[in-house]
Amino acid sequence: MKEIKFLDLQAINKRHEKHFHDGLQRVIESGWFILGKEVEAFEKEYAAYCTSSYCAGVANGLDALILILRAYKELGLMKDGDEVIVPANTYIATILAISANGLIPVLVEPDLDTYLLDANQISKHISSNTKAIMVVHLYGQCADMDAINELAQAQNLKVIEDCAQSHGAGYKNKKSGNLGHAAAHSFYPGKNLGALGDGGAITTNDELLFSTIKALRNYGSHKKYENIYKGLNSRLDELQAPFLRAKLIDLDADNNFRSQIAHRYITEIKNKHIVLPIVPSYSEPVWHLFVIRVKNRNTFQEYLSNNGIQTVIHYPIPPHQQQAYKELSHLNFPITELIHQQVISLPVSPVMPDSEVTYVIDILNKWEG
Repeated sequence: MKEIKFLDLQAINKRHEKHFHDGLQRVIESGWFILGKEVEAFEKEYAAYCTSSYCAGVANGLDALILILRAYKELGLMKDGDEVIVPANTYIATILAISANGLIPVLVEPDLDTYLLDANQISKHISSNTKAIMVVHLYGQCADMDAINELAQAQNLKVIEDCAQSHGAGYKNKKSGNLGHAAAHSFYPGKNLGALGDGGAITTNDELLFSTIKALRNYGSHKKYENIYKGLNSRLDELQAPFLRAKLIDLDADNNFRSQIAHRYITEIKNKHIVLPIVPSYSEPVWHLFVIRVKNRNTFQEYLSNNGIQTVIHYPIPPHQQQAYKELSHLNFPITELIHQQVISLPVSPVMPDSEVTYVIDILNKWEG
């Protein structure tokens, strides 16, 4: 029986092994291990890739979100108790960043077709305390940013992108990471652009915000031993930077490969018991995850496992039902709850052989519901 991995990280990274060794050697020979030339070079290259003016490398994606909000507070644009609108079906890290800054997450239902923040639902949740909309480009597909930005501009709100799953995703010929006021990126190993450990970045066109974030990530300091803010220690590791630089070169090709797999799934899976993803005309997804919905998910996942196909559930418990947010447990989000009860992610990666894609499609088409 075939054994199909959900994500073969060993095979993905094996392709870059020589460049990884070269990068490691450069770092060792430089003798500079924190915020050195490799981080600086990656920041410039990734900013150019996202078509944004600035990029600051940080320790991870959660810190990237935390630092954006923290910088807005330091600049006097937000204060404790202000509200941030966020999709109810996101991964909990998005909401943790809001709470960590003494801000209040206001959860809004997603669109059931795209799983993305529903622009039509935002207005009813805006109050005099609302200061930002945090948009999550979930599963590698951009939200409807024109509608969201138009609403934000009318209400004088900041738009913050959570791009943890959308490296290179397109929206009307623009790239995620440059569709709002600031954007947070995660380079967790399983991402489309994954490090060999933790890593993250912030992109923006706002020079003052960028300068504030650069200080905050480094103990609140621009100059050693002179501290402007009560900052953090959250810096992209110098050793991860060359690994990311090597993988960035092939990111578009890898994303295109994922798209070819997704196209086959969408066109060749012909099972009425399976709800396939919907791609709006404005969107160019990078398929970080290929997420379907089924009613009998546990039985379905067991069926796939018995046929040698690994799957993952992103995510089994919505944030408002987590113990960490018991203060939100009284809230009702029927669309979000349905999504979390039914979604399951199929294998998709830039090293997945065509024969494996064919096999997955065949097994799915045989599922009897």
